[in-house]
Amino acid sequence: MASANFNHRKYQPVEPVTGFTRTWPDRQVTEAPIWASVDLRDGNQALLEPMNVAQKQRLWHLLVKLGIKEIEIGFPSASQPDYDFTRWLIEENQIPDDVRVQVLVQAREELIARTYEALKGVKQAVVHVYNSTSRIQRERVFGMSQDEIKQIAVRGARWVKEYASKYPETDWTFQYSPESFTSTEVDYAVDLCEAVMDEWQPTPQKRCILNLPTTVEVGPPNHFADQVEYFCQHLSRRDSAIISVHTHNDRGGAVASAELALVAGADRVEGTLLGNGERTGNMDIVTLALNLYSQGVDPQLDLSNPDEIIQVCTECTGLPIHPRHPWIGELVYTAFSGSHQDAIRKSLKQQQDDEPWQVAYLPIDPADLGRGYQAVIRVNSQSGKGGMTFLLERDFGISIPRWLQLELAPIVQKKTEEQGGELDSQVIHDLLVQHFVQDKVPVSLDGYRIERSGDAETLAADISVDGEQVCIEGKGKGAMAAFISAWQTRTGLSIHVVDYAEHAMGEGSDVAAAAYVQLNVEGQRVCGMAVDADTVSASLKAVVSGLNSCGQATRIATAKQTQQA
Repeated sequence: MASANFNHRKYQPVEPVTGFTRTWPDRQVTEAPIWASVDLRDGNQALLEPMNVAQKQRLWHLLVKLGIKEIEIGFPSASQPDYDFTRWLIEENQIPDDVRVQVLVQAREELIARTYEALKGVKQAVVHVYNSTSRIQRERVFGMSQDEIKQIAVRGARWVKEYASKYPETDWTFQYSPESFTSTEVDYAVDLCEAVMDEWQPTPQKRCILNLPTTVEVGPPNHFADQVEYFCQHLSRRDSAIISVHTHNDRGGAVASAELALVAGADRVEGTLLGNGERTGNMDIVTLALNLYSQGVDPQLDLSNPDEIIQVCTECTGLPIHPRHPWIGELVYTAFSGSHQDAIRKSLKQQQDDEPWQVAYLPIDPADLGRGYQAVIRVNSQSGKGGMTFLLERDFGISIPRWLQLELAPIVQKKTEEQGGELDSQVIHDLLVQHFVQDKVPVSLDGYRIERSGDAETLAADISVDGEQVCIEGKGKGAMAAFISAWQTRTGLSIHVVDYAEHAMGEGSDVAAAAYVQLNVEGQRVCGMAVDADTVSASLKAVVSGLNSCGQATRIATAKQTQQA
């Protein structure tokens, strides 16, 4: 039974949007939106300690480097540091010709006048004016009617245009936001924006920006998409307006809301790198851009070095990034699960350079983000055979067969449980060698000679048992068969090869060979492995490893002593 203090009945769902034709569910995003960064304004005002000048400059340079062409730089009429930063950008010629700066201002004449003073001399800029329009704001904060709120917007729009005419050397773009759009009656929001457009008289050649913010995210992403499509269908001069969205993350849906808004008709998206912003944050530009990238859409941003983005953003904002952050978190391309690891390993082996990316559990290639495959598979107590196999192959060129995987897996599992954490590839390699590469003690193969006659081979092998030499001889179809025959003749042991595998450890003519053998020795199955310069030596030493591991190899010496007696 729910607590009396946790009462869902005090909340009301959002009202459905009606009176329009819903088409957005059938659409796809096929091109990147106009990206607008608000890191230096909305992001900065949300920080416990706002950025200093040096941090702002560093973040500015990163935004330009990534290819963002519209950057909101501050609120210069309300903040002296923002005013000074605006002047630094202009006076020090820091704004590339293809970048438009944007500034925010309330619909008040003295603040608008101050804003244009701050922007004097800029080549091109967006002046973004706003006022609160939701029913809650109108009735409970301002005590104003719809008409009175509309007059604030109209006066602000008129002042924005009048003061722009005093600076004809600049290419101005006007932007209006009905703040708290998602909590504003959608038909009233259209009416407000129509009135603002009446003042600005935009054209298809010189469009204004109408920005629809989820100032507070109060409904699901599909509801916001309905609001955006209603707005686009009912705006009389749609071709004269760039429809922009500015989504917040109160419900965790900022990226989803922005992505659905694009299929609903929006042209432009405002957000921040890594989602910094008030309360739960703004829409994350990096996440949305990589969402599009994963669908074959060019995001028109250079996101190939996410580590630089993370470093600059975290050092400038003082905010850490979660290791599970979408697309670029430290662990997002890491698989600990055994079944996931196996699927990734098999998919990567089959992936061809000239085909679409098709790798299980990796919706995009980590290499595109500079991550390579070093952290794709990591082994802990939750991992299985696929993870350790991948690491051995990647780091040591060792491709162990499945039957050896089954033998090694519980050994690795036990080690991870003892350590209580992750095992690196070197530890896994050491465990493999410790348990299956035993071709030196107590018995070792010092040399061999092979003579071929027809289909059979005669092999003479020199064996050392604790330093004492033993020579054995046998015949068989192949060197390994002859070697086992010689061993059986010498010792009387029943030895059968259950399975065998070998491979070159790399490419070229001088690479080492790895051999793996599974033997049945007197009814007991054992595995052995060896690495040598050639495949024959490796295969014979793998047999010795198997015999050493089951404690039967020293019977070579016992047999000799019996014969001598």
